[in-house]
Amino acid sequence: MSPTPDSPRISIVIPVYNEEPLLRAAAVDLRERLAPLGWSYEVILAENGSRDGTVAEARALCEKYPEFQTFSVGEPNYGLALRQGILRARGELILCDEIDLCDTDFHQAAVALLATGEVDLVIGSKLLAGSSDERPALRHLASRFYNGLLRVSLGFRGTDTHGLKAFRKATLVPVVRRCLVDRDVFASELVIRADRAGLRLREIPVRVIEKRTPSINLSRRVPAVLRQLARLTWAIRIQGKNRGD
Repeated sequence: MSPTPDSPRISIVIPVYNEEPLLRAAAVDLRERLAPLGWSYEVILAENGSRDGTVAEARALCEKYPEFQTFSVGEPNYGLALRQGILRARGELILCDEIDLCDTDFHQAAVALLATGEVDLVIGSKLLAGSSDERPALRHLASRFYNGLLRVSLGFRGTDTHGLKAFRKATLVPVVRRCLVDRDVFASELVIRADRAGLRLREIPVRVIEKRTPSINLSRRVPAVLRQLARLTWAIRIQGKNRGD
């Protein structure tokens, strides 16, 4: 079965920001690795505030490959782009990916787990035993530190919230709509709210290789993430309690 844009079973949502040098090659490689799987799918490139030629590159891909879709949110906001991509997705199953990963091994494992009916949300964890995090040591340590903050502030029981995910749209969209925070912390709020709602989460190990310099410098990103984490803690501990979430 080939991709069928009119009625895809699977939607792959990929936020993109200043990815002009990587985007075309990554998209072509993803298509080639998906082809043997015979899936009916769409790829949604959720562009957010790029200052380079990412928008033009994404549009060119959509003109060439009918299974590709794109939209722009108009500001550098990963969480908003991911949220809107999920809500726009037409597939029964949604896979959230990163343009520098496009991990079809995770895709296949996650779809198989969802097919059992025993799992609601699959998370590709770069910190789980058996994973391979080949990023610079500082970024690996930052991920561990952030996960520790989630454990202390919100009682998170897993090892990772950011990155690869898979779920049935009908199950997770109500959770997505309850999320109150965007930017880098939206993905964490989605996972934590799903866990607190009693959904069945499963983490699986993944391999992460840094294919290019991060689009946002870590020293600039950390203070912003800490502020967003404070907002997330307030949203879940206080606002969520008042709303009965």
